[in-house]
Amino acid sequence: MQEHQPRNAFDIPAVFYFEVGNTHTGSRGKLRYRIQPKDGSMLTEVWKQDVCYELAKERNLIEASESFPVSEEGFRQMLDFLQKIYEA
Repeated sequence: MQEHQPRNAFDIPAVFYFEVGNTHTGSRGKLRYRIQPKDGSMLTEVWKQDVCYELAKERNLIEASESFPVSEEGFRQMLDFLQKIYEA
């Protein structure tokens, strides 16, 4: 049986996942995040409360939001953005 190998520190699928229009949500520690492809970018939103995205949005709990190009470089920038917020 193969063990699960994380794709990166946040276990986010590769950039192709977003190129085809998929949205990804996840968490690491207390950090929650949602990545949605939108107009050629990956809209990345983060919050630190233990609620789903819809409640975080409704209750204005989104702490940071940034868009990155749907590309390998944009993907690396997004990971750096998430890491910076995670470490804060």
